[in-house]
Amino acid sequence: MNFLTQINDPLFLIFISGFAFLLVFLVVPSIIHVADQRKLFDKTDLIRKTHRHGISRLGGIAVFCSLVLTTLLFTNFTDTKTSDYLLISFILLFAVGIKDDLWGVNTSTKFFIQLLTALTIVILADIRITNMHGILGFHAISYSSSLIFSTILIIFITNSFNLIDGIDGLVGITGLVVSVSFGIFLIVMGKHGFACLAFTVAGACLGFLKFNVSPARIFMGDAGSTLIGLVASILAITFTEANIGVNLQPARFVSAPAIAIAILVGPIFDVLRVFTIRIFNRKSPFVADLNHTHHRLLRTGLNHFQTALVLVSFNNFLIAIVISLRDWGNIALIGFLLTCCILFNIALSFILIMQQRKDYKSVSSSAILQT
Repeated sequence: MNFLTQINDPLFLIFISGFAFLLVFLVVPSIIHVADQRKLFDKTDLIRKTHRHGISRLGGIAVFCSLVLTTLLFTNFTDTKTSDYLLISFILLFAVGIKDDLWGVNTSTKFFIQLLTALTIVILADIRITNMHGILGFHAISYSSSLIFSTILIIFITNSFNLIDGIDGLVGITGLVVSVSFGIFLIVMGKHGFACLAFTVAGACLGFLKFNVSPARIFMGDAGSTLIGLVASILAITFTEANIGVNLQPARFVSAPAIAIAILVGPIFDVLRVFTIRIFNRKSPFVADLNHTHHRLLRTGLNHFQTALVLVSFNNFLIAIVISLRDWGNIALIGFLLTCCILFNIALSFILIMQQRKDYKSVSSSAILQT
């Protein structure tokens, strides 16, 4: 480990990403082989599924192994207990995730483990939101408020990544963009341990994409997507908290919460939109449907890869805009992000309506010609 710490940061981070990439790249083929032999496939008889043949959902095993081994070997946190608590949270979430991928887990059990995981991070690792940066007039908040808000935030972001895992490559590409974005910010700010964690996830996502870009040979499953979501929430909180005060770190980013939301805007807005629509229609927000943004883009005629590319490109566009306009302040930028996402979905709805009218006219014309 000593010789590695002598390498300057960019090369060290590239090394970590490469190591994580290599682990996933080498492990996934074995997982696919075992799944084929044991017939451990995803269900294809559900209305949400777009694949007609069995594909394993055990890709999270490779992501977990890469994340844990790389963290144990190379991630250098100032406080070693932080690394221990993070590893405990990874193991807890992976355990319930892999059981869900293999046999299924009831909602109450899953929520309990996610709550336990979030509390491990918030209370034991002390990774939590302590300041609202003036959003809604709030700045420093009490410990109890910090604990409750941070726990809810971690569970929400963790599940948002799981809920966008509906098409090939989307979670992997999103995880790559999110982890690289936070990783760059954190290394500039001197948060080397968390930057290493970010680039570990980046390498793991890149290695997994080799087998998950359409046509997918394996899925990430709950074990993988929730792990990436959990790390994303940890990175977001760390980045936001590191920007409290002016002289607490080498660099400071104005409007840090807005930047964090911009980085996570894809999963966050999609889940908020879907939950709002389900509640408005008097349905449970937790009952799955085909109304996610990626499902709607597929209905326009795009394939899985094109859909993932559109969503990630839109995410990158918003990140770039928010960073360039960071002097606007959090409230204005969050409002800007919300407006852009709403306009994007309105435009998508308009395209779908026009497409339906075109299809209707084509069917009507065919019927008239046949008569």
